[in-house]
Amino acid sequence: MLIPAIDLQGGKIVQLVQGERLAIETDDVDAWVRKFAAYPRVQLIDLDAAKGAGSNEALVQRICGVLPCRVGGGIRSVERAEKMLSLGAKKVILGSALFRDHQVDQQFAKALSDRIGVERLIAAVDGKGGKVVVHGWRTSVDLTPEQAISQLEPFFSEFLYTHVDLEGLMRGTNMGAIRSLRAVTKRALTAAGGITTREEIEELDGIGVDAVVGMAVYTGKLKV
Repeated sequence: MLIPAIDLQGGKIVQLVQGERLAIETDDVDAWVRKFAAYPRVQLIDLDAAKGAGSNEALVQRICGVLPCRVGGGIRSVERAEKMLSLGAKKVILGSALFRDHQVDQQFAKALSDRIGVERLIAAVDGKGGKVVVHGWRTSVDLTPEQAISQLEPFFSEFLYTHVDLEGLMRGTNMGAIRSLRAVTKRALTAAGGITTREEIEELDGIGVDAVVGMAVYTGKLKV
């Protein structure tokens, strides 16, 4: 399944290359919301909140009111997760907050799961150079994505894996890395990072993995 991505920064929809260089920016939010209206899942990330540089909370609430969104970005506490759900998110995505001192913070993961419920939680486990990366992909954790997912599995209904090495480049993704992750968890798995073609989406679907696509959609390379 194709899951379109909406990344918010400064009140606009953006697409970044490798999480840093601005490649696309538009303030025509309603046009993209209409384009994605037929999709059963949409990924909505508040980049400003993720970077601790502000918030697009009002826009998140507005979009969640009309699209079935899974929301991430700057969710670092149980209370913040609950707030996003109260704004209309169907599920919440957590990433950096799940890791502390190069280990999975299982105490926090359990507290989150106990309060929110496994079925509404997605763990973002992003990989670069074979290691988990956090804090906007700037900090490497001494764990492989496979190790992290195995430890987090009891507390989350789904995992979101971004292959950061290829993010935003539209050169295709790393199927081998994604297949390796598919083998270590029975939970739902969604992949992102470089996915560009229908053929890739179909190949992922064949192994039970959904595909989040951003850059290829916004450039028109992949039609929606």
